[in-house]
Amino acid sequence: MKGLVLSGGKGTRLRPLTYTGAKQLVPVANKPVLFYALEDLVEAGVPEIGIVISPETGEQVKQETGDGSKFGARFTYIMQPQPLGIAHGIKIAQDFLGGEPFILFLGDNFIRGGIVPQVNAFRHQAMDAQIILYEMNDPSSMGVAVLNGDGRVERVVEKPKQFISPYAVIGIYMFGASVFDAVNNIKPSARGELEITDTIQYLVDKGLNVRAHKLTDKWVDTGRIGDMLEANRLVLDVMEPKLDGTLDNSILEGRVVLEEGARVSNSKIRGPAIIGKRTVVENAFVGPYTAIHHGCTIRNCEIEHSIVLENSRLEDLHTRVADSLIGRNVQIKRAEGPTKTIRLMLGDFSQVGI
Repeated sequence: MKGLVLSGGKGTRLRPLTYTGAKQLVPVANKPVLFYALEDLVEAGVPEIGIVISPETGEQVKQETGDGSKFGARFTYIMQPQPLGIAHGIKIAQDFLGGEPFILFLGDNFIRGGIVPQVNAFRHQAMDAQIILYEMNDPSSMGVAVLNGDGRVERVVEKPKQFISPYAVIGIYMFGASVFDAVNNIKPSARGELEITDTIQYLVDKGLNVRAHKLTDKWVDTGRIGDMLEANRLVLDVMEPKLDGTLDNSILEGRVVLEEGARVSNSKIRGPAIIGKRTVVENAFVGPYTAIHHGCTIRNCEIEHSIVLENSRLEDLHTRVADSLIGRNVQIKRAEGPTKTIRLMLGDFSQVGI
């Protein structure tokens, strides 16, 4: 069995961060969200993994993930010249997959608890496909599955206009060789993409055994800032405390990770929180559910429930920063001058709350 991870796409919902970087590399608890998918596959006994990349961000992904050895895996990179749909990602990976059953994992999906039970069920039961479902009050913005009494999939509809089922189809799928016939025969949708819902429906219409696994653990599609913060919370909630940095006249409360070279002085950190390598926290308060990446400076300010990417500086702020996603090499500091002023330099599609 092989793995196929999709790590292309434009990440429009996370702009401006994704103008210059892959959305799958935005960190959750100081680790790119893509890494969680790769680790889940390896944990499930699937070390042979193809990674579908785009021309815009493919080199960044390759640089971060390498040949797979640090994950205990072997990676093959597959270029997708244009984002033409999830099923198109399967279509262009046929040579790599070689007719074997495989696990398809969207690289910006996060699932706490891994995928071992689902993969084992797929291995040991006679299925042509298995999809993972997440129960929601209103799944109408996603693909939605209807099941029969036996647990087989009867119908899959992309963004249904009326309520048909509470089960959203999330970005983790398991397919046998019959899926190649499907992706080679379905037609592009109105938006010009080969849809994964059409692929699944093709298999159902052929009378094949398409089963569903109802997820009981937490799942997040990390496409928006709120989703990133939720995934960050889920990881920090179960992270074990670790102290590899240095403390000076400071207080740690709850579960806190200080990575190597981090320095905390005259500050309070209330976990769960993680402070990255070589980051300096000085005369500051870092509140729960905060992840600060490497090489940052947090000085004379307060921050909580936020993600700060590498090499950014927050200094001399007289208001608490919260519920925020702050990009790489960002500087936020008090403006100089006799009056209360705000001075900003923001990229396209930035969002600021004051």
